[in-house]
Parts: sequence; C-alpha cells; structure tokens
Amino acid sequence: MNKKILLAGLLAVPLAGCQTALNDTEHNIYDEDGNTVHVADKNPQYHEKFRNDNRKGRFGYARHQATPVANKEEMQAPQIDREEMAHIISSLTVQLPNIQDASALVTDEEALVVYKTDSGQREQTADQVKKTAASVIPRYYHIYISDDPDMMQSVANFSRLGANSRNVDQLMADTIKEMQKSPQGKTTTGTDENGLDGKGKATES
Repeated sequence: MNKKILLAGLLAVPLAGCQTALNDTEHNIYDEDGNTVHVADKNPQYHEKFRNDNRKGRFGYARHQATPVANKEEMQAPQIDREEMAHIISSLTVQLPNIQDASALVTDEEALVVYKTDSGQREQTADQVKKTAASVIPRYYHIYISDDPDMMQSVANFSRLGANSRNVDQLMADTIKEMQKSPQGKTTTGTDENGLDGKGKATES
C-alpha cells in the first residue's frame, strides 16, 4: 500500500509541473482580452501605452537589407494604412485656424478633404488645408478639398466602399467634380520635391 501511495505521489509532481507550464504558456499567448499576443508585444515599445507616453517625441529610424533572391517572392510590399492617413489628415486639418470640422477620405490615389470654416479668406484657408493633406500622403496622390459642409456626407458614403466596388469610379468622379467648385488651394510650380525653389528657399504660398 505504501508503495502505491509513493508511486502516486511521484506521478503527481510532474503532472503538476506540466499544468504550471501550460498555465504559463497560456499566460504568454493570450492577453486579458483573450486576444493573441505576438512575441514582439512583450517588448514595451510595441504597446499602445508606450506610443502615448513622453517617448513618442523620439526620432523614427529603420533599416532594411535586401533579401536573398530566393525569398523575394515571399516578401510583401509595404501597404499604406489609408484609414490611419485619413485620421491624421482630418485631425491636423481641424487644428488649423477657423476650422471647426474636417473629414478625410483616402483611396489608392486620391485624398478628399471636406471641412467647415468660418474664415472670410477661403483661398488662404484652402491652401492651408491642401498643404496639410500633402504633408501626410505620398507625393503621387491627387488632393481634392471642399469647404462645403454638405459634401461631408457624400465623402462619408465612400467609407464602406473600396476600389472594386460597383460604379465607384464614376461616383468618385462625380464627387470630385462637386468638390472642385470650392477653392482648391494654390498649386506650387517650379519647386523641387521638398517645395524649394532650387536655392534652398521655400516658395511663397
């Protein structure tokens, strides 16, 4: 009888150890919300809290080295987060003087910005809005703006559509045509890719 009790005790120890390890594994794989946690998430600099603290003022730096040819087919081309870009554009626009409301839509090659303003200088405000959007999106994008608040709903209607949605091209063209009835801001010419005149001086806005 004593041998049976001793044997049962010896078996219980490794089983308890396995259960502890299992619990630790589960703790490492799932967060409190039950969502899968990637290994990188254990590093505090990947957490949202880290991005919101005083360290967010640091410079951003990244370096990539060419992948061997054999693996290039497996590489994924970087993609633009259009929703995040729209969020940035609208949040920056609403911080401009005399602007109370702003919305933005970013497609694969256009940025549409609609804003509400009480400014008496529509052209100047339009120029500021356009430059703000241009500071966020790639240079090849086309920017269309409107200070007609009624256009906000028209632009918002595209939020559930995509590049492959039915008749989206025609709908987009019609919307852009209406937006162009508002001041579109100045188009800078004779500048380099940084908006300079070739002599290191910024052109007049």
